[in-house]
Amino acid sequence: MEILDIASGMLEKYPLCDNCLGRQFALLGHGVENDDRGRAIKLVLTLRAHSSELSGNNEDLESLKSLALNGFFSPAKELLDQLGLSIPSKHVPTECFLCSDAFKGKTDLAARAIQLLEEFEYSNFLVGTELPAKVVEREDEFRAEFEVRHGENMRNEFGRLVGKEIAKETGKVVEFKRPEMVVLVNPFEKNVSLQPNPLFVSGRYRKTVRNIPQSKWFCSSCHGKGCEKCGWTGKMYKESVQEIIEGPFLKATEGLNASFHASGREDIDARMLGTGRPFVIEITRPRKRFLDLEQLQKEVNAAGKGKVRVSNLRPADKTVVRRLKKGESTQKEYRVLIEFENEITDRALHKVEKELADIVIKQRTPLRVVHRRADITREKYIYEVDVKKLSLKKAEMKIRCQGGLYVKELVTGDEGRTIPNVSAILKNKAKPLKLDVLKVAMENQELTEK
Repeated sequence: MEILDIASGMLEKYPLCDNCLGRQFALLGHGVENDDRGRAIKLVLTLRAHSSELSGNNEDLESLKSLALNGFFSPAKELLDQLGLSIPSKHVPTECFLCSDAFKGKTDLAARAIQLLEEFEYSNFLVGTELPAKVVEREDEFRAEFEVRHGENMRNEFGRLVGKEIAKETGKVVEFKRPEMVVLVNPFEKNVSLQPNPLFVSGRYRKTVRNIPQSKWFCSSCHGKGCEKCGWTGKMYKESVQEIIEGPFLKATEGLNASFHASGREDIDARMLGTGRPFVIEITRPRKRFLDLEQLQKEVNAAGKGKVRVSNLRPADKTVVRRLKKGESTQKEYRVLIEFENEITDRALHKVEKELADIVIKQRTPLRVVHRRADITREKYIYEVDVKKLSLKKAEMKIRCQGGLYVKELVTGDEGRTIPNVSAILKNKAKPLKLDVLKVAMENQELTEK
């Protein structure tokens, strides 16, 4: 029998515990753990050796000695004692060649993990195993020596066994793709640590006032340390959309910190109206995950009363963040109040509508942001333009365009960096007074888990 011969050869050369012997044949059979598999192989080898000895063939006595010594198998030792072939204790190996008896500590590792997990809310988890490089190399060399084809690696077995014990005690399920909690065990150093994965919630926000940035702006002088220029706050602006939203989230989740992801951003002096801009808030190391999103939405809106309002809060994940970033170039609608240097006519404004609609705009990175963005030329499509005269020198322009278009520069021309532009078309210097984002055309289902 090939399996028995291979196993016998392993035990003749190396001391192996039940787990480490059984693991070399882990893919053979189903519903059997490696320690049971290892014990079964050792038992069959013992029976074979005894049968051979009873037939007058002493060739398998060496195999019996290997089982008693390197197999740590008490039935083989007792059989040797019965045959009067006891082995001096000084020759008995003290630990497994591959795992150094680390599998004996798996229950303690699971118990320590369960104790740590009690501080967190979670519905699923995954166990990861850290092994010393020399242990991994030793097992790789061992498997190569015996041409192991149906084995499982030690890292997988530890993770699986510790995971089963945690699941049994906590009632939580193991999740391989998107675990909420990752338990990291190092069975050789007897270490256990937790890696809570971030919590993601998607939604939309409306910003109904001007002069609030989307995210926190650190002071340009002290870079967040605090100085006289920023009033020792470390920030350029007192508050931001991100800070207004993340405050209640951090309190509810007891998270460490938050990251704010949005489908593009409006200028500080622009409002975000309509149904709002899609966003995802990412909470790092949350202790609480089972959130009442309806109540949390009320708390965020109370914190941002009169300034920032959120809606459609839903559970999300990291894939939603990627879809959000890809959607930054989705269609957007803007409204801008324009003031002209000279008087305007309805005919002139009609010319703007005609020449800006259904065309590609070429925009070189605006002078106002070129210090923090690559100086390149972008092409953005304008689908529709509607201009309405408000007074002799003022007009309101609505634009439906590809996301990423710099609307202010579309008005001014930005010293020729945006072509065409309103000022050049009318040969009448124009400047934007107020800008609003009216719509970000991303469907709500794109912000939910898939």
